[in-house]
Amino acid sequence: MVPSAPLRPLGSRPRVARLWTVVRALFARPTSGFGTAVVALFLLLAVFGPLLAPYGANEQVFAEARQPPSLARPFGTDHLGRDVFSRVLLGARDIVAVAGLGSLIAVSLGAVVGLATSYVGGAVEELTFRLFDALLAMPALLLALLLLGMLGPSRANVLIVLTLAYVPIVARVVRSVVLDVKAKDYVAAARLQGEPLAAVLRRDVLPAVLPALAVEAALRFSYAIFLVASLGFLGAGVQPPSPDWGLMIREARTFAALTPWALVAPAVAISLLVVAVNLMAEGLARALQVQRSPA
Repeated sequence: MVPSAPLRPLGSRPRVARLWTVVRALFARPTSGFGTAVVALFLLLAVFGPLLAPYGANEQVFAEARQPPSLARPFGTDHLGRDVFSRVLLGARDIVAVAGLGSLIAVSLGAVVGLATSYVGGAVEELTFRLFDALLAMPALLLALLLLGMLGPSRANVLIVLTLAYVPIVARVVRSVVLDVKAKDYVAAARLQGEPLAAVLRRDVLPAVLPALAVEAALRFSYAIFLVASLGFLGAGVQPPSPDWGLMIREARTFAALTPWALVAPAVAISLLVVAVNLMAEGLARALQVQRSPA
């Protein structure tokens, strides 16, 4: 009797079919559907914001300073006569790009480190994760402030901060999955057949890690948005005259009694995007469970 091939995670369904299953599951509930739609809207605004914004980010009309919201100025103007609606639109690209790229780098590095060290084990794994424990002992915002205090505020340094803050978290999530998967029969069979380490990780271990990694990536993106906005508010992140939402709140705080709309608009944008990403992450976790369930 010919032995059957070892079973591997993720079925043989085409990728398009699996993706469509995930999308349907995302919109199966109103909360995750709403979150996904809002995230998609913000991504579109980040791409097409410069085409939709009626004014430039720093275009000043002093005669129209401190104007309340109206049909001509949906979000009003700030104390310098800048259009708040245009600045919120243009700031979407800035915060989505910085938070998104930082999350992508952190998730990619964390996945590679978590996969390799957890599968190999031994002293390399122990040393790596003890170092990560030391980084995780410090809150992300405090770590970011310390690093930016040494490196200086800039977009590039914010990306470095996001990477250092989130790589340990992603690596620990990957490690928890790898420790379970590497004991499976199909992984043991691959090792006995003499397959290279890279091939075993890519073909046998990584597919089992992807669902948890996808959810973690969405959560890291959510936290990165809030961290980038917080750094802008504290003056340690992106610097003026950028329309960064956190920086907009910082600038509008002094004139909150005169132009409260200039403070509320970016704050609502941050809150809405963070809540939407979290709702999408919750739906994504459920959708990937549906996608991985037996047909």
